[in-house]
Amino acid sequence: MAPAPEAASTSGSSPTSGERWRRALTLSFSAARDRFLRRRFVAFGLRAFSIRLPSPVGTSTTVHLWASPRPPRQPVLLLHGFGASATWQWAPYLRQLLAAGLDPIVPDLLFFGASSSTVPERSEAFQAKTIKAAMDAIGVRRFAVVGVSYGGFVGYRMAAMYPAAVERVVLVSAGVCLEEADLAAGLFPVASIDEAAELLVPRRPAEVRRLVRLTFVRPPPIMPSYFLKDYIDVMGSDHVEEKAELLHSIINDRKLSNLPNLRQPTLIIWGEQDQVFPMELAHRLERHLGEKSRLVVVKNAGHAANLEKSNEVCKNIIEYFQEPVSNSSTGEKVVKPGGAAALMAESFDPGYLLLQQTNWIAVLQIPGLLNR
Repeated sequence: MAPAPEAASTSGSSPTSGERWRRALTLSFSAARDRFLRRRFVAFGLRAFSIRLPSPVGTSTTVHLWASPRPPRQPVLLLHGFGASATWQWAPYLRQLLAAGLDPIVPDLLFFGASSSTVPERSEAFQAKTIKAAMDAIGVRRFAVVGVSYGGFVGYRMAAMYPAAVERVVLVSAGVCLEEADLAAGLFPVASIDEAAELLVPRRPAEVRRLVRLTFVRPPPIMPSYFLKDYIDVMGSDHVEEKAELLHSIINDRKLSNLPNLRQPTLIIWGEQDQVFPMELAHRLERHLGEKSRLVVVKNAGHAANLEKSNEVCKNIIEYFQEPVSNSSTGEKVVKPGGAAALMAESFDPGYLLLQQTNWIAVLQIPGLLNR
């Protein structure tokens, strides 16, 4: 629908310089940046889909995702982190992933962007179940998973719950091995779950500044309150309570002894100077997974290594997915026969093409906003 035309000036004169300045101040950088990134996704051949999933009576669950309308060659599910949206998190990765023959599928996790649910469940297992149902709905049966921070919690749970569907896993700055006791032990920059929620779900410019300074090794020296407030007002004010509940769910009573192991080969990528999830958690995860895991440490990067060192992180992801896959029964390294055509036949269902495309808006990723 075209926007309604502006009312004509009764005097017929041009706006004054003061009026033009006031109009400029009403423009939203966040909204403009979001429109730009959505166009970038479209330019790379991806389209927006809205998937309404079966839910218990009286509830509803909808997943918004970006994917190619064509059959995927080698599908890779990209899961964003907390405080992030799909578009802002993954836009820098699209060109290289597609050039390497990988087909990104990029959902908004529940309560981020255009994905939502009225089901009261908040666990990463529910997020995993929901995203898997969306993958089933678009006909993608087997895929690799890349999860950043909170997205890594969801990706890890997906791999544990659906080993036949998830072939490989990449976890970037994902502290899945944390325990609730680590808070009191002083491992993190916060001492309680409520303080963690205040940090990761910022509501004021000062809280955004603190978050950025913790996640970047070289944060922007100037962060104007106007732009930060614009982000919060336009993009960061939805589902605040639900996001806080997600944090409580992943931390409450969490113990390493309850964390399942994974069958899949797993690449762990971590910023050397991560203050949100310190390197201790990376080594803890590597020990937990054993020989089928590999740790890559990114120098001069913090928790936002995926943004500070996006080229290096993307290069590691691509090289990992291009390695031969081990046959689980014989241990033999094998390459799937038939290349892209075989992957298309194995991973794709014709029902994928029947989904209705939408133009829903995804939310912004805070550190990305400040470094653009």
